[in-house]
Amino acid sequence: MDTLRRFETISDYNAFNNNETLHPMVSVVDLSKAAPRQGSRMYFGFYTIFLKDVKCGDLVYGRHTYDYQEGTLVFLAPGQVAGMNSNGETYQPKGYALVFHPDLIHGTALGRHIQEYTFFGYQSYEALHVSKRERELVLDCFSKIEYELEHAIDKHSRKLIANNIELFLNYCVRFYDRQFITRNHVHQGVLERFENLLNAYYQTDKPQTIGLPSVAYCASELNLSANYFGDLIKKETGKTAQEYIQSKVIDVAKERIFDSDKSVSQIAYDLGFKYPQHFIRLFKQRVGQAPNEYRRTAEADA
Repeated sequence: MDTLRRFETISDYNAFNNNETLHPMVSVVDLSKAAPRQGSRMYFGFYTIFLKDVKCGDLVYGRHTYDYQEGTLVFLAPGQVAGMNSNGETYQPKGYALVFHPDLIHGTALGRHIQEYTFFGYQSYEALHVSKRERELVLDCFSKIEYELEHAIDKHSRKLIANNIELFLNYCVRFYDRQFITRNHVHQGVLERFENLLNAYYQTDKPQTIGLPSVAYCASELNLSANYFGDLIKKETGKTAQEYIQSKVIDVAKERIFDSDKSVSQIAYDLGFKYPQHFIRLFKQRVGQAPNEYRRTAEADA
């Protein structure tokens, strides 16, 4: 696993797996054609999606090892490193990989929306587990892309290939929505832990030393990637994780505003805001009143 193989081009990765390069910027790679090999880490300079047919080795992504089972999709964005840990044993790769270079989709609808497919930022242990029927749909999408690759490249090729990749990714969005529901037992408690994390945050001096709690900080504390965490909270609450955090900040602010010994500016700093005006603006947006106005109203009603 100490070896790092770098794949900057599609043709490099095809050659490594004994696949023919039919198009310089996209390929559906049949991993079973590759020669038996030992595990290594791999750098990918392009989008890479693995579909595993059978268990063979453990996928290593970043610092995490994932037991890579049949019917699993893992998504890597350009510049990411992954690999297979075979524990020193030789193994035969199986399954498929869809690989495409960012240049393929520049100027296409997919290129304009690729950032919306947040699962390219998930960790491997947040992989997509597809059912038998879903796997058939995945392979059908791969087949359509292969058909275009086997067709002589013409003025329609790039658009049709990009459209088929987009169709595949849209199916994956649906499959992930299903997984958020069917694997609810895995996610149970995340929202409660998120709430407890925010409560605990405001019982320490972290707001003054770190600042406002960020989505990335909360995700890290809950051992989730920021993208997966954000999507999960959105599915569970209808709010983005950022909106949820802001709601908690405003709840804490409402409580602290009753401390008349502290100015609004001091409360803002205590909450983790760098600039009081940012706190005042957010408070007014959320509550409909400026903090001082809210304080006066509350005191009048007391």
